[in-house]
Parts: sequence; structure tokens; C-alpha cells
Amino acid sequence: MKNRSLVSIDDFSSEEITEVLDMAADFEKKPVRKLLEGKVIATLFFEPSTRTRLSFESAINRLGGKVVGFSDVSSSSVTKGETLHDTIRMVCSYSDLIVMRHPIEGSARYASEIASVPVVNAGDGANQHPTQTMLDLYSIRKTQGKLENLNIFMVGDLKYGRTVHSLMMAMSRWNATFNFISPEELRMPEEFKLYLDNLGLKYYEHTDFTDIISRADIIYMTRVQKERFSDPIEYEKVKNVYVLKNSMLANTKPNMRILHPLPRVNEINTDVDANPKAYYFEQALNGVFTRQAILCTLLGINIRED
Repeated sequence: MKNRSLVSIDDFSSEEITEVLDMAADFEKKPVRKLLEGKVIATLFFEPSTRTRLSFESAINRLGGKVVGFSDVSSSSVTKGETLHDTIRMVCSYSDLIVMRHPIEGSARYASEIASVPVVNAGDGANQHPTQTMLDLYSIRKTQGKLENLNIFMVGDLKYGRTVHSLMMAMSRWNATFNFISPEELRMPEEFKLYLDNLGLKYYEHTDFTDIISRADIIYMTRVQKERFSDPIEYEKVKNVYVLKNSMLANTKPNMRILHPLPRVNEINTDVDANPKAYYFEQALNGVFTRQAILCTLLGINIRED
């Protein structure tokens, strides 16, 4: 897969995704290796990030690579008027691979078409976040023992949530059943529901999930993203519409696990943290191993030779 980019989860086949997950399991057993020695990875974060940026940097450092780039767009030449085209062309001269987060949908695909090195989409607006999806898949497979035939509950901001968009597209390959729980204002966009319709997969839409929570294998909570709202009043209407509490988990399946791409605000009460079904902090750690696997895959590095 050398010199391929990862812009959408659909850029990888199901078999290639499985290979990445298997590789991530190897990295979980032995995360510190010198596989990226001599490699320079550019991290271009035009939007704020904590987990994605730090887990990529941790993955690179544990593999012996070097990181260049910026985490604050105000410190880049974009403030002087430099175009994304020119930024990408310039950074390609300094790096072996680019990890980029950008607020505009489609920016990662555009960058990958310009770049002479692989580009990894670390989130483009409300579109997709494929490396988050990879770590979500790894977390699901690790906790459920499989990816096939699971009942996935997606709760919260399904309109602007790029993590749920990517995860839905990925899990559709393994015959998942989806329950979409959101207020009317934040429903899953029609194009994603049409995607499932064309595959003949089942999905259900709800505005509440307290009566059906016992059916879930995975509950994927999301925050309502204030930064996606142009009208603060609309945000205030929906910001605390769903709050998962420990008392709600009493009759859930033994195998059920709660995931969240983080950061959380109020949508998971802190009394859930001690419940063994809470998996979101372990999920964040899994991001290091999966991103190690993604970097090596795109750079054509065979970890079996390590």
C-alpha cells in the first residue's frame, strides 16, 4: 500500500482494514520499535486537537520517527495568506507522510491529490475521521471478539459527527444493525441513510433510548459540537439532550461497551467511569496502536521483519 493515502475509510478494503487491526494488536504487545527511524512525519492541524494529535505523535515517537508541523494555525504561513495548495506542496519537501486536520470538508482529498507523499485525514470538517474509525473498529473487535452482526447504538450529534459517519460506513461491511438516537435537529444525514438502504441494512431512528438500551452491543456516545453551530441558541437547545448515567446500565448486555471519541462534555456522567462497561479511555489508548499500524501500512513498512 506504499504511497496510498487514507482520506476515507472506503480507501481501504475490508481485508486491508483487518490487516491494520491485526497489526495494531502486534503493536499493543510491543509498541516501542525503530520502524520509523529516519522518517519525518508532518502533522498539520488547522483545527484544535488533543487526542488525535498526541496519539499520532506518541505513535511516531515510539516508532523512532520525527515530527514536524503545527498545532495552531496562527503559527503557520496561512495567516500570511498561503493557500492550502502551496502549504501541502511545501510540506511534501520536508516529510515522508502528512497527517492533516482541517475544518473544510473535502480538504483532505484535495491535499492527497496534490501531495507527493501519503496523506492521512485526521478529520475534515463534518465529513470523515478514518483513523478514529480504525481505532473504534479495533476497540469493538477487542471487546466483542468480532465485528460481525452487532447492534450499534449511535447517540447524540449524528448530523455533524464525522466519527459516526465514518464508523457507520465501516461497520456496514460487517452486517451491523444501527440505532440512531438524536434530536430532530441532529439526525443522521439522508445520504448516509441512503447508503445503508442501498446495502439493504437495517437502521432505526429514535429520539430516546432508555427503553431499548438493553439491545445494544455498542453504545457510541458523541458530544454536541458547539463549533459546528452558527446559531448559539440552536446549540443551547440540544447540548444536554442525552446524558448517559450509571443507573441506566443495569439491564444492559454483559458484553455491551460504551465508546466515545472524546472529548466529552456532559453526555456521559462521571459515575459511569467506574463501570466495567465504560471503555472510552481504553479506546483512546488504542489510538496509539492503530495509528502506528496505519503509518507503517501507508509507508510500506513490513513489521514482521522487525
